[in-house]
Amino acid sequence: MSNSEALLFLRNVINARLESELKGNKVDIPEFRFENSGNTRLNKFIRENNLSTAEIVIVLLALVPHIDPGFFRSVISFYLPNGGDFPEFGGVKGKNHRGILPTGETVLFVLAGNDVEKRTKISRYFEEDHLFAKKSVLSIEPAGHGEPKMSGRLLMDEEFVDLFINGKISKPRLSSDFPAERITTELEWSDLVLNEKTMAGIKEIETWLKYNDELLNGWKMHGKIKPGFRVLFHGPSGTGKTLTASLLGKYTKRDVFRIDLSMVVSKYIGETEKNLSKLFDKAANKDWILFFDEADSIFGKRTNVRDAHDKYANQEVSYLLQRIESHAGLVILASNMKSNIDTSFTRRFNSIIEFDNPDSAERLQLWKNYLPPVAKLDKKVNLEEIARKYHLTGANIVNVIQFAGLHTLEKKSETISSEHLLKGIQKEYEKEGKMMRLE
Repeated sequence: MSNSEALLFLRNVINARLESELKGNKVDIPEFRFENSGNTRLNKFIRENNLSTAEIVIVLLALVPHIDPGFFRSVISFYLPNGGDFPEFGGVKGKNHRGILPTGETVLFVLAGNDVEKRTKISRYFEEDHLFAKKSVLSIEPAGHGEPKMSGRLLMDEEFVDLFINGKISKPRLSSDFPAERITTELEWSDLVLNEKTMAGIKEIETWLKYNDELLNGWKMHGKIKPGFRVLFHGPSGTGKTLTASLLGKYTKRDVFRIDLSMVVSKYIGETEKNLSKLFDKAANKDWILFFDEADSIFGKRTNVRDAHDKYANQEVSYLLQRIESHAGLVILASNMKSNIDTSFTRRFNSIIEFDNPDSAERLQLWKNYLPPVAKLDKKVNLEEIARKYHLTGANIVNVIQFAGLHTLEKKSETISSEHLLKGIQKEYEKEGKMMRLE
């Protein structure tokens, strides 16, 4: 079914309802036929989910404004050539959209007319246990205070709009509605230098990512264990927490999204909860890894209630705990200090992994990993001694190599001098308020 065929089918369905309700001509709602439905992503979705004709009509009603803005107006105008209001059809005008945007009332009218029993049955397609909600395909926008529930707009998730129209889903971008950005890495596991205990914890996450579905479905553990996997990464900055999250995504073919907490946390009471709700609603039923960096800012120790703001701040934390515990995917929280995280929350983690500052042997390996293979080291440079004397993290070492490399290129040289390396190390020490003696 191409877009034009989809529009024709939907037009025939609406025409049948209008003939019956406005002209009194009994016309049966046409059934969707698969014979000539083609192999588009929309048709694959219909077949894979075994959608009924009613469910297909609902999908098309939500999709059509994105294909033909004037579709509904053109269908209705044939039956109301002199214009006039037609409240039974539902629909609203958008802020910028010039055509009619369908509502839940539009769905009820098209599929059930004025049959009360049928309207009740159709409204159940928007309950939480239906695949439309479970897979976040479409929903009815909350109506205004005191207005009928089904008067809200019929909204299709942007990802499904992309999928059905363009054949692929665009990656969500950082915005006020989606306060997270996708992170990737070109590095490999061999570039990550961690101690055995930390690596063992990471292997545990990989095991969950690989076998969780089999545990839940094959071993029928649904309802017996909580969905999802919650992990705390804690340790000093630059020790590999973000890189580890990126590598987990890379090697399990999952998108990793780092949550921008500055966009989530709001000074306005109740807004933080709304921002978090948008995030988790978008991530539902996806194989994403959610990475909350600097999680202390929202997951930190809860305050005593001194005023209304404290009360709502604690409510927001409680709400977040609830959403994380009910989220079926992997959630990683990163903190510089484990002690900053509320102990009532740490008990709910499946795993707590410490990222220590690297020891001298690990620092030496990091130096070897990150030094460019095309460059040479001055004979005066003793990497073993530098690794032993200067306590740097992996991120520090990368910064030092970048500093030294740029100054080496500036001098039209291919040999990194001891002087440039030590100056780069000194800069890293100064940034962290440490004193260093150059020798």
